[in-house]
Parts: sequence; C-alpha cells; structure tokens
Amino acid sequence: MPSVDGTQVGRDDAPATRPAAAPANGGAGEGWPLAPGTTALSVAVPEVDAVVRGWRARYDTAARYGGVAHVTVLFPFLHRDRIGAAERAALREVFASRPAFTLTFADCARFPGVLYLVPEPAAPLRALTAEVARRWPSHPPYGGLFGELAPHLTVANSGGEGVHRRAEAHLRKHLPVTARVDLVDLVVHEEGRWLPWLDFPLGR
Repeated sequence: MPSVDGTQVGRDDAPATRPAAAPANGGAGEGWPLAPGTTALSVAVPEVDAVVRGWRARYDTAARYGGVAHVTVLFPFLHRDRIGAAERAALREVFASRPAFTLTFADCARFPGVLYLVPEPAAPLRALTAEVARRWPSHPPYGGLFGELAPHLTVANSGGEGVHRRAEAHLRKHLPVTARVDLVDLVVHEEGRWLPWLDFPLGR
C-alpha cells in the first residue's frame, strides 16, 4: 500500500511484506464499528502463529478479517487520513527510543468470554502503549472502555466456555513459545479487512 500522501520517504513508509497484525477485537459488526481507514498499532508474533492459527481462524473474530497472531499496542489509533509526515516522524521517534525485546508465551488466561495467551514480560508492551497514548491522549487504548487492559494475545473471543477449555488444554501442550519483537506495525482497516501499511523499528 502506498503512503497516505503518495510519497515514499523511508522504510516505515514502504508496504509491509508480512500479513497484518490486527487488533484483538477488530471486525466490522463484531463489537467495534470500524469505518474504512481505522488504524491500529500492534506487534506481530509469527513464532506463535503456528500454535494458535487453527483456533484463531475459527474463534477469534479479528482473524476472520486478516492478521497473524499479535499483541495490540493501541487500538483504535488515528484515522488513516490523519497520519501524515509529522505523525509518521513522531511514531518513528517513539519506537526508535524503545529497545527490541523478547516475549515468552507460557500460559493461558481469561477475560470474560476471551481466551488469550499471556506475554511475558509485560513491561515492554505496557511501555509502548503508555508512550503512544501519552503522545496522542485523545486515543486511549480501546477508547478508554477497559481501563489498563493487560497485554494479551487473543486466541478465541467466541465459541463459548467448552471451546475455550479445549483450546487451552491443547495450547498448553505446545507452550512455551518465544518471539522476538523488533517492529511495531501500523495496520489499516479497508474493504472489510485489516491490511499491513507501515512498520516502525524498535531501537534504531
């Protein structure tokens, strides 16, 4: 996808070459009314994708609209049309100031109606979210609906308790999984799907 102003000014303005990492609850008609151009910041964890892909494909509403396994940094973020050169520069600055890190997914947990994997340590993810929310205070995580929601990798937000129990039992046989995080992705919702747009390196 080209940059919003039709220019290509750097690596983070080039089209992403991997699948989009969609936010945990994103999907038109699935709890969030997503207008075209809605964006989100997230970190993809393809190392975990092979473990959770089958469950997510059936029971995670975000996966139905595109996206690999991921942890959301901030959703919803600025509309696509509001992300120009100044906003891209600010995002580069924010993420370049934060070091890359490694996550370990060793346990499952629950929110009401949601089964997720727990990323550890949580502190680097919380720091990313806090810094972006500080720079753009009009866009708190999840619109401010849930307070300080713990970082999580959604596996299933549908299917009911029986499905979640079976999924958890299966996943525990394949954990722990580690993943290196050195990019934050900016994804955009267009034509009913989450699509990769920009990516921003950590620590450089």
